[in-house]
Amino acid sequence: MKICLNLVMLVMVSTVFSQTEKAVNWLNFEQLEDSILIQPKKVFIDFYANWCSPCIKMQKEVFTDTLIIDLLNQNYYAVKMNVETQDTISFGNQVFINKRLNKRNPVHQIPLLMARQKNKPFSLPALVFLDEKFQATARYFQYLNVKQLSIILSDQ
Repeated sequence: MKICLNLVMLVMVSTVFSQTEKAVNWLNFEQLEDSILIQPKKVFIDFYANWCSPCIKMQKEVFTDTLIIDLLNQNYYAVKMNVETQDTISFGNQVFINKRLNKRNPVHQIPLLMARQKNKPFSLPALVFLDEKFQATARYFQYLNVKQLSIILSDQ
């Protein structure tokens, strides 16, 4: 009986802590489209890949920081997209696909359109900032620590 009671208490405590843990309110592009139609707001897009070590480091160290979480959730619609997704995405009355699925470096159309560097190959991490009118204001193609990203988020 005592073991059962302890187990119930452990589940209850872990549930309470998991419900109060802060996190970035990540959206996908379909959710973003609905949101910006209802209430225009600046947009932050994190393009990543599962194999990208700077992307993974940002996810673990930067996007879990309470200052970054607060800045993103209060001032931006935050979108996170795996560049190698196989999903067909409808956005802005257009359909976007990953035309490179069976090729090396299968990057989806959306990151290629939004986060390409002039005269350079596509690289990660790729962070894109857009204003309320969905116009690009800045792009970063590097790991940004909490201090760097918090300054950028505050200045945009």
